[in-house]
Amino acid sequence: MKLWELQHRQPARRVVVREFNDAVSVFLDWAKAKYRAHPNSSRRIAVSLASARAFFGSEVVSLIDEGRIEAYKTWRMNEHGVRDVTVRHDLHALSTFFQYAIKEHWTRDNPIRRVTIPSDAEAVRIHVLTPEEEKQYFTLAESHRDLYDLGRLMLNQGMRPEEVLTLLASDVSLERGQLHIRSGKSAAARRSLDLTPESREILARRVAGGASWIFPAPRMPGQHIGRLNNAHDAICERAGLAFVLYDLRHTFATHMAEAGIDLATLAAILGHGSIRIVQRYVHPTADHKRAAMLKYAETMRRLELATLQFGLQENNGRVN
Repeated sequence: MKLWELQHRQPARRVVVREFNDAVSVFLDWAKAKYRAHPNSSRRIAVSLASARAFFGSEVVSLIDEGRIEAYKTWRMNEHGVRDVTVRHDLHALSTFFQYAIKEHWTRDNPIRRVTIPSDAEAVRIHVLTPEEEKQYFTLAESHRDLYDLGRLMLNQGMRPEEVLTLLASDVSLERGQLHIRSGKSAAARRSLDLTPESREILARRVAGGASWIFPAPRMPGQHIGRLNNAHDAICERAGLAFVLYDLRHTFATHMAEAGIDLATLAAILGHGSIRIVQRYVHPTADHKRAAMLKYAETMRRLELATLQFGLQENNGRVN
């Protein structure tokens, strides 16, 4: 019998029965090692899979099909009221898990491939805070100093939340009025930012604490705070608001664009290497667009008057 015939007759390797939660624990250990150079990536995957662990629990990995994934999507949207962008992140994390599960022979299939994932356009969840929302949010956030300072620094400097939370005291130069972001996925993300007066006051107070980190973890000496999403969600619930922490960065970008800052400069401040990416963060408010149209109308009116005056001068010249 020829070799190809022997190979063709070999039975497929048997699937190993593995409960979902048990399998995810192994997968997260692997993800932590794989993304050790970018620990935020593994943390994001773990956060995205938290709800999946609650939903699938002890179900066998190989028995989770596209029907169960659709049921999970429905549960997330109806029970938790999550937006499309959250569903998108959850499904991408699950897809990465199933790809790993196939290699471990816990399943032969990735059911996410047969499920509709919200597109980037559908998943946009930009929210620019109004002055009233900002006042309401930060009034309540004053009771949680770490959250308050994080939010104010994001709103003043346009930083990502993880960039603020991972700042070292040595990254801040109060004398020069600058801070330095030394880590990032791209060269553009590693940048220096000039401080606003409020940012300078906040950082001066936090540096005076003597810790290595600007946001030291209260219960873990030598480490920084990982995330403040739960505290943020609690404040939003009390205030009757609905936005994510990242929207403070969107609000900063929109305010900068409305102030007339060119997109190339804004891209450098935000840590983006492309103007095209920055355009996703800039969402002029209705009032700003209305003001722009009024300004345009005034410009057109002046142009018409100038044209009319020029015509009158020409006619007068011919008469004379």
